[in-house]
Formats: sequence, C-alpha cells, structure tokens
Amino acid sequence: MTLKDKVLVITGASRGIGHAIALRAAQDGAKIAILAKTTDANPKLPGTIHTAAADVVAAGGQALAIQCDIRFEDQVKAAIDKVVTDFGGIDILVNNASAISLTGTLATDSKRYKLMHEINVGGTFLMSRMALPHLLKSSNPHILNMSPPLNMDKKWFKNHVAYTMAKYGMSMCTLGMAEEFADKHVAVNSLWPETAIATAAVANLLGGASALTGCRYPAIVADAAYWILTQTAKDTTGNFFIDVDVLAKAGVTDLTKYAVDPTKKLHKDYFLD
Repeated sequence: MTLKDKVLVITGASRGIGHAIALRAAQDGAKIAILAKTTDANPKLPGTIHTAAADVVAAGGQALAIQCDIRFEDQVKAAIDKVVTDFGGIDILVNNASAISLTGTLATDSKRYKLMHEINVGGTFLMSRMALPHLLKSSNPHILNMSPPLNMDKKWFKNHVAYTMAKYGMSMCTLGMAEEFADKHVAVNSLWPETAIATAAVANLLGGASALTGCRYPAIVADAAYWILTQTAKDTTGNFFIDVDVLAKAGVTDLTKYAVDPTKKLHKDYFLD
C-alpha cells in the first residue's frame, strides 16, 4: 500500500515533524493539506504554509496551504470544507500541532496553560471530530496523533504538570477514539520519538543550535508515520508507537542516517523510561 492519491490533513505542517511527514507522503504522490498559522516568514522559526506547500509539490505531491488556528471551530470547519471541496475527501488526519512550556505550576501563567490545552487537547479533539464524517467514507482511514504513551510515573508530572496534562490529553483522544471507532475500521494511533528531534522549537528549549547534535532528524518520525499510515486501518489501531520500534517492524535497524551527529549521545525524549 502507498499514499498515492490519498488525502492527508496535517496540522502544524509548516515546519518540523509535520513538514517532514508531508514530504514523505508527497513522494508517493499524495494530496496534502498544510494547516498552520504561519503565513509570513519568521527568521527564528523558518517555514510558512506557503513554503511547505511548495516543498510538497517539489517532492511530487499536491498541496493546499490553509491558514488555520485549530483552537477555533469556525476556522477548523472552513479548513476541512476546503480540503473536501478541493481534494474530494479525507483519508488521513495527522494531529501534529502542539504548544509546549516546560514550566512548573507557579511559572505557568493562565495564558500559557490555556494555549497548551486549547491547541494540544482541544485542537486534536476538534480536528478529529470535524474530519471523522469524511474519514468514515475512506477505504483506509487513519488518525495519527503526535503524542506519547500514557506513562503515569510522577516524575513526568513533577516539573511541568500543565504540559504533561496537555500532551496526555492528546493520547487520551487516541485511547478513546480508537475504541469508539474500532467497529467503523478507523485507525487511531499515537506516535512519539525515542529521542529529541532536531527542530527549531527543540533548539530553543535545549539552549540553541549546538544542543541539536544530540538529536535525530525529523525524517525518522516521518518514516515511522509513513509505515503506520500505509497499514490496514482495521488491523492497526489503538497503539502508542515509538518511532524506532515502528522502523524495526519495517525492517530498518541501522538508524545512523537519522542522527544529527552520530558521535554524540542522543537526548532521550520526555515520557519514556
């Protein structure tokens, strides 16, 4: 199975992991809707919906660049309607957009708390709810949430409880919707990287570009996502996948090419023991 002519909606796809997933699907000739807020270039966060769409076309796919703030129902509805009108339906939804603040309770103000929950949990739920009527018409429908396995070890709550709740909310969408739509053969899964991924956001969190030497490139997550999204939906649902485990299933065991610097120790990602 390939993603040729499949219609993908990817949130937060102007850069980073979402952008990488879009490019991997484009290699098959997929039709990809790039949803994000960024329309104007920012030197600190490169990439806009328009540059991402151009990259998709250059990689062999078709693209729609749609400015959308997934916190707002009217914008989500308009985006979904445009995808269906222009591409004829929806086969795959990738809930990638996310906000992060690794701050403790006293340092997390109301604005930042709301932003994380409205984007991570609210956006994932809203996008899924709006896309599902169309996904149910697909021959192999998938929802893929970029969220971690539900690890209740208190150490993952101690230092950034607000962020942990917001990311786990995405994972709870996976848990609930996978079961809810199992008899409709809609696959709902989560995917999470084993290590930190070299994106602009991670560079800012880890202290600059030099910290990226302990990361892997977004391509590792994109390749793992590709394997998941090309599986039969009814047989592949309710999973909390880790990228390296997925690649092992796909027969890829040498991960050297994904490392920014193969000589450096990799930064383990959050929520994984």
